[in-house]
Amino acid sequence: MFSGTFTALITPFRNGEVDVEALEGLVEFQIQQGVDGLVPCGTTGESPTLSEEEDRLVVETVVRVANGRVPVVAGTGSNSTDMAIRYTKMAEEVGADGSLQVSPYYNKPTQEGLFRHFATIAESTSLPIILYNIPGRTSVNISPETIARLADIPNIVGVKEATLSMNMAAETKQLCGEEFDVLSGDDSMTLPIISLGGSGVIAVASNIAPGAYSRMVRSLLDGDFRRGRELYYELLPLFKAMTIETNPIPVKTAASLLGLCSDEMRLPMMPMEGENLEKLRLAIEQQSHLLPTPEEV
Repeated sequence: MFSGTFTALITPFRNGEVDVEALEGLVEFQIQQGVDGLVPCGTTGESPTLSEEEDRLVVETVVRVANGRVPVVAGTGSNSTDMAIRYTKMAEEVGADGSLQVSPYYNKPTQEGLFRHFATIAESTSLPIILYNIPGRTSVNISPETIARLADIPNIVGVKEATLSMNMAAETKQLCGEEFDVLSGDDSMTLPIISLGGSGVIAVASNIAPGAYSRMVRSLLDGDFRRGRELYYELLPLFKAMTIETNPIPVKTAASLLGLCSDEMRLPMMPMEGENLEKLRLAIEQQSHLLPTPEEV
């Protein structure tokens, strides 16, 4: 159902508020550069710092500007099942095309608890749901067996796989079958996950290099692995630069350097500075041929 390059959108701020004008520009820029979908209000969008009203504003804005040209999959997960249902219903009301559901963080539920959490959310909505498995942030792994059980629920259609484990991705794909979308949740894992039968990526670096990223993924999905690998290795230094500090600090700083939005963040996130900022500047300079021109921004 969901295939290609989906950008995990940053959320631009100005003077402490969501910068709606900049957000509109980001959405239009992404679509014009050829991405296949947009994911607002994920971790990259600083969702933990957004109020419920701001969350609605961001999703509503992205849906309005996208205007059906690409699907919008809203990050509506929570470590409270009731709150995840509430946010998912909100996203459905404003016209989102899908929901990204992160595994409950901090709580560390059992596998049965994870199953019931996601199953209960799925029962509350008609939106297709993508699970988000990122134990590095949540401290809990959704096992391939649990994902396979969840895949039997009609509107649970895929997983954003961010364990950095090829075994995990392979076992999930094997157990869940061809119709279940396994999407890379880490830029550097996009090529290997697609090689295992994955259907694409929910990407960070595509915030700043959507054109090159989309061409890479499209080549891989079309079976042109020679061209896909070439583009992957060209983009790899940029992927590494996006991990100099915790996401979304580097990508938002890079977007600011390219004139896409300000680098304003909300605590506890801080704009990049000092030596790390210089490393990021250098990476952008060296990979400038993959980045949009000033006229395209």
